[in-house]
Amino acid sequence: MDTKWKSRAAMIVWLILFTYGVSGVFAALVNDREYTKQSYFKTIQFEERVSQLIEYIQAFEVSYQSKEEMKKSIAITNEEVEEYRYRYGDLAEQITSIEQQYEENIQNAQDSNDKNIMDIYRNERDTKIKDITKNFESDEYVKEKILKEKEQQIDEYYKDLETHREDYLTYQKVFTYYLKNISTDEIYTNLPSKESQSVDKYINNKTMAFIRSYPMGNHNYLNMWEHQFSLSNDEFITDSNALYEGKISISKDAPKSNYIMGEYYEYQEQRKLFWIFTIGAVIALVVSVLIGKKIRIVNRIASSKWKAYYDRIPFDVALIPFGVTAVISLFLMLDIYDYSMLREMINLFILLILFFGVTVIQGILMYPRLISLFTNKEIWKTLLIAQFVKIIRDAFLNRKVGTQVFIILTLVFLFGVGTILIIIEPLFLLLYVPAFFIVVVPLFFLIVKRTGYFNEIIKNTHALANGHFEPDLKVVGKSVLAKLAEDINTMKHGVKVSQKAQAKSERLKTELITNVSHDLRTPLTSIITYSELLKNHEITEDERSTYLEVIDRKSKRLKVLIDDLFEASKMASGNIELIKVKVDIVQLLQQALAEYNETIQDSSIQFRVINPDQPVYAIVDGQKIWRVFDNLIGNILKYSLENTRAYINVKVEKEHVMITFKNISKYELNDDVDELFDRFKRGDESRNTDGSGLGLAIAKSIIDLHEGALDIDVDGDLFKVTLKLELSNR
Repeated sequence: MDTKWKSRAAMIVWLILFTYGVSGVFAALVNDREYTKQSYFKTIQFEERVSQLIEYIQAFEVSYQSKEEMKKSIAITNEEVEEYRYRYGDLAEQITSIEQQYEENIQNAQDSNDKNIMDIYRNERDTKIKDITKNFESDEYVKEKILKEKEQQIDEYYKDLETHREDYLTYQKVFTYYLKNISTDEIYTNLPSKESQSVDKYINNKTMAFIRSYPMGNHNYLNMWEHQFSLSNDEFITDSNALYEGKISISKDAPKSNYIMGEYYEYQEQRKLFWIFTIGAVIALVVSVLIGKKIRIVNRIASSKWKAYYDRIPFDVALIPFGVTAVISLFLMLDIYDYSMLREMINLFILLILFFGVTVIQGILMYPRLISLFTNKEIWKTLLIAQFVKIIRDAFLNRKVGTQVFIILTLVFLFGVGTILIIIEPLFLLLYVPAFFIVVVPLFFLIVKRTGYFNEIIKNTHALANGHFEPDLKVVGKSVLAKLAEDINTMKHGVKVSQKAQAKSERLKTELITNVSHDLRTPLTSIITYSELLKNHEITEDERSTYLEVIDRKSKRLKVLIDDLFEASKMASGNIELIKVKVDIVQLLQQALAEYNETIQDSSIQFRVINPDQPVYAIVDGQKIWRVFDNLIGNILKYSLENTRAYINVKVEKEHVMITFKNISKYELNDDVDELFDRFKRGDESRNTDGSGLGLAIAKSIIDLHEGALDIDVDGDLFKVTLKLELSNR
């Protein structure tokens, strides 16, 4: 009997020592807060305090001026004036930007006949334009604005600086310093005297617990620029490159109530406890290893009568309590390191012994099976997952869906109640987590295959009926459910395609109606307006001629829009006849360019045309292909960035001729190139250009009728159109 008690006592002693040793070493490695340093004054935490002191000296003494002096010293350079003036572009760009900002609002107010709102918008616009214009007329006007900005920055700086003053005074009570600018001999100190002879009287090893002298080492002077105050910037810093010599120290009589000294004393206590705890843990770990070898602790646990019972537990189930106790032990090891709470540390250590001991025992019992897991297939057959798969396969078909759903809902309800109990009493978590894995998981696997599959089909079908699309159902086997899932997937994809096509069609209809209304109304409105003006008999002949010219121009514009719309409609319906003949593509392109020769010469766009020397023949409708070239060249002239080059290249590839048009767009392009083919889509979203927005749509329809291809590539602002037509048989 005594032998048995001695054996148990030895195991308990071993467990306590081993737990203390492992947890102590682990906590020391993970939570080392610089307790290996010889002194608090060598820690990073203290270095941060010194840096903070230097920052305060720099801000409140070296660089400090009164707010009024700082404002008086404000200087505004010509470069700052120019930067402010051109911050948002030149005068024309800024005025254009302002006008564009108000254009839509003014137009909307005009359309709704709300003169008051229209006048408000116009006044706001004119005020801003006047202000911007004055920026370019008067340097003094700009300087006054910059001065106000800088004065506001100074006010904010000093407001923020004052929030640090109390902390600065706290540092003054702890630190003693004497610093001298080596260039100007100016002294900054909180000593009673600024005389250099009195420094050693106040700052010496007898009175100070810490002293740092500058320069340190080989001419390592103090550079305050390396300790930049967080609120400062270059405008508020003076003498930034100066070097300082002197001393910074902490008195032995510094008040203990000061939080900086509190950190010092706390570090001293924590450092002692750290070494006691760590050295004790190492000794305990070594002793526990020796005791473990002597009493053969591993063999005794592995050969105990509990081994046979433990091996009956499926391996994957055994992993759950092992993982739970291991995680809890890990968190306890991290929490136990807080040496400031001795009583709590003892309580945590008792809990740690229990959980860590259970974890070690489980690990020793589980180790042989873990080693043979990849060599012994019988272990895989005993896994709980494998057993549930077999049960589901053999017996699950006989279960009714209603019963399965009822079980699931009952479990959800019970564990919902359990969640409320955890909120009321967190200790229930120790029972809740094991119960969850022991009860819920097995039952879940018991009914999940068929019920889950059937419920997924129901859920997917219901979502589809409400217009929502779930991920595709898995088609498992050849059962009725599998066939149903396959049909639902097929139907869902058909609905998706149909909805996308319908949504796109509706969107195109809406955009077409909106854009047609806008583009047709604009010239028509001008025609009506100037026609009304012509009815006035008091206008001069010059005004009458001008109005007639506007009406003529807008009428032609309206005719172009209507003709383009009519032609695009014919293209879309396919109600058009092609007269195909053998045409030289190179010559046809040259004719199209010749039509634009004067416009090209007057523009800032430089055209680069590369084509073969010999003719390139294709069987096409020459008039229609000429229209494609005309549209693309016109687009280049309308939408290219000024002073850039446009490239047109004709080359033969196998049985096709490739014609590419490249230019740099003046407008930002959308990555969605498909939108560029939409009717009435323009590169100029503001719709201020003369285009109809139908050019690319018509061009693509023409090329499609020729069984060719028209592709668009957009790379940043680079716009590239590639035509592909079949060559004629030679």
